[in-house]
Amino acid sequence: MINIANITSRQNRILLSEMVRTDLKQRYQSSALGYVWSLLRPLLLFGTLYVVFTQFLKFGDDVPNFAVSLLLGIVMWSFFAEATQTSLTSIVERGDLIRKIQIPRYLIVVARVVAGLINLGISLAVVLIFMLLSDIDLTFSALLFPLIILEFVVLTTGLSFFLSALYVRFRDASYLWEVIIQALFYLTPILYPLSLIPSELARKFLMLNPLAQMVQDARAVLIYDGTTTVYDLFDTFWVVPYVLVAIVVVVSALYFKKESKTFAENV
Repeated sequence: MINIANITSRQNRILLSEMVRTDLKQRYQSSALGYVWSLLRPLLLFGTLYVVFTQFLKFGDDVPNFAVSLLLGIVMWSFFAEATQTSLTSIVERGDLIRKIQIPRYLIVVARVVAGLINLGISLAVVLIFMLLSDIDLTFSALLFPLIILEFVVLTTGLSFFLSALYVRFRDASYLWEVIIQALFYLTPILYPLSLIPSELARKFLMLNPLAQMVQDARAVLIYDGTTTVYDLFDTFWVVPYVLVAIVVVVSALYFKKESKTFAENV
C-alpha cells in the first residue's frame, strides 16, 4: 500500500492532473459533440431565458447590457452547480480507488472542481466575446474580477468538500442538495435584475447570500459599474457574505478531515 507520507507534492499534481483528465473524458465520452457541450449548455440556457425574459416578460429594459449580465450570471452559476453536484458523489464513485491505495482524499474532490473550473474558463472567454460585440469597455475595475472568481472557487470548493463527505454517510444528501440548489438559483439575482425587487429589505436579504454578492460584484467590475452591490446596500453588514464564506470553508474542511478517516469503510 502506498504510504501517504511518501507521496510528494509533484506526485499529487500528477495524480490530480490524471483525475481531472479522466473526469472530463468520462463526462463527454458518450457524447457526439463532446467538450462542445461545456459551451452549449450555458449558451442554450442563456438563449432560452433571454427570449423569455426580454421578449415575453419584458425584464431588463432598464438594465444596461442586460443580455451580457444574464450570460455572466448563468456562466458563474453553471460552474457552481456543476462543481458541487459532481463533487457530491465523487468520493463514493472513487470508492474502489480509495480501498486499493492510500491517496490524499481531498484530491478526488479538487479534481471535480478543477474540471468545472476549466469549463468556467472556456465559458468566460465566450462572455468576453459577447462583451466586445456589445461594445463594453474593460476598465481598471476589471482587475478585481480574478479576486471575485477566487472567492467563488473557494466557496464552491468548501461546499464540495462538505457535500462529498456528507454523501458518504447519507445518500439522501443528493436529493436534499437538488432542492437547496434550486432554491439558491432563485434567491440569487441571475435571471432578474435586483432593481426589479421593490422592497429594500428584500434586496438586502438577498445580498447577504454570498452567491448574490459575487455575481453582482462580477457584473459591477466587468459590465456595468452601476450594478447594485452589497456595498451599496449596507454600511457595515457588507462583511456578512465574506464571513459566511469563511465559515463554510472552515466547517467544511474540518468535517471532511474528520469523515475522511472512515471513507474506505463507508463507501
